[in-house]
Amino acid sequence: MLREMRWWDLEHVLALEAVLFPEDAWSEGMFWSELAHARGPRATRHYVVAEDESGRLVGYAGLAAAGGLGDVQTIAVARDQWGTGLGARLLTDLLQAATAFECEEVLLEVRVDNTRAQKLYERFGFEPIGFRRGYYQPGNVDALVMRHTVQGTETDSDGC
Repeated sequence: MLREMRWWDLEHVLALEAVLFPEDAWSEGMFWSELAHARGPRATRHYVVAEDESGRLVGYAGLAAAGGLGDVQTIAVARDQWGTGLGARLLTDLLQAATAFECEEVLLEVRVDNTRAQKLYERFGFEPIGFRRGYYQPGNVDALVMRHTVQGTETDSDGC
């Protein structure tokens, strides 16, 4: 089940973040900052969590939107949920949010060594457009930048 991420989810989100991204995990403050922009009439963020049948948080994802451009901030899936389609469901939700924000394009960065995630993004029509050298710190790992054109948006949109 996917639902809106709320502040009371942060303890579980941070625990999963630390397991999945031990070298470059987001801080609690980073998540608080994102959630501060996720509600109300001027929201520019969309964050969701995924729970399993028992109510355990098993994934989360977030999108930022501004000026006709969406940016996938994060997608994380608990390792025991890999291969279940949860990553695809989270990405689908973010792309639907990008459409609602009237984004024309969605960008993301993915570690060059994360071929599993790259294959997921390619299935959704993301195309590589460049690299950001040393993007992931402190490991100094490069990021592959990928772009997806959102269907059904107007090219003259004020969007996002």
